[in-house]
Amino acid sequence: MRLVLLLAVFTLSGFAADWKKEALFRATFDGTVDAKLAGGDKALYSAANYKEPGKPGLEGSGVEHAKGAGRKGDALRFPVKNTKAVYFKALNNVNPKEGTLSFWLKLDPDQDLAPGFCDPLQLTDKAYNNSAIWVDFTKDDKPRHFRLGVFGALKAWNPGNVESDKNPAFNSRLVVVKKPPFSREKWTHVAIVYSGLGSNTGAATLYLNGESQGANNTIKEAFDWEMASTTIRLGINYTGLMDDISAFRRALTAAEVAELAKGKW
Repeated sequence: MRLVLLLAVFTLSGFAADWKKEALFRATFDGTVDAKLAGGDKALYSAANYKEPGKPGLEGSGVEHAKGAGRKGDALRFPVKNTKAVYFKALNNVNPKEGTLSFWLKLDPDQDLAPGFCDPLQLTDKAYNNSAIWVDFTKDDKPRHFRLGVFGALKAWNPGNVESDKNPAFNSRLVVVKKPPFSREKWTHVAIVYSGLGSNTGAATLYLNGESQGANNTIKEAFDWEMASTTIRLGINYTGLMDDISAFRRALTAAEVAELAKGKW
């Protein structure tokens, strides 16, 4: 019996540590805005918009490196609606076919966000509807809904380029959380787990605080990522705090996401 228990403890501890080794990228913002771990470029960039070349750092962006405001140390603070480009480069920092994106937010969406859609995070080289992974807060709902969108090449899934709000093919693919648990008083963990992108078996699941909120298992179109131009875009129209952004090389399991959401990493 003792041997069985020891083997069980060893197995569980090995499991708990295994997913951490899968990290490709991690920016904790503790002491620096640049990533602590990166397979590619570690620098955080900012620019007037996503069409202009960025410069390392936050100068001129209005976004703050907030000392002591993070979960364990520092964080990024978006004091007002962010209309500038703030991003990390995705090349070698993100697996474009399969992976997990993880980050933490602290805000009251209904009190803190300005009117209009807000995307705390986007991964794309083009736009939200063209080879992109994103989460957003809706603009008109009360309370604001929180949504996950994963869309491949625009011409493949929406050949007529029908407006998103009027397009059933757009809305039916979203994962929607009507009463998300965001708050000014506590941090909320967000994880996006995706696999098979660019194949006929593409899928993506949204997790909040380690619990699945739903999945889209019908992502069949191609993704025409140009990874040299793809960026991890932060805080589009966002107001609030953001912390500990990570990207993993594979799709974490539900149990692994639950461990990640405990915040002990």
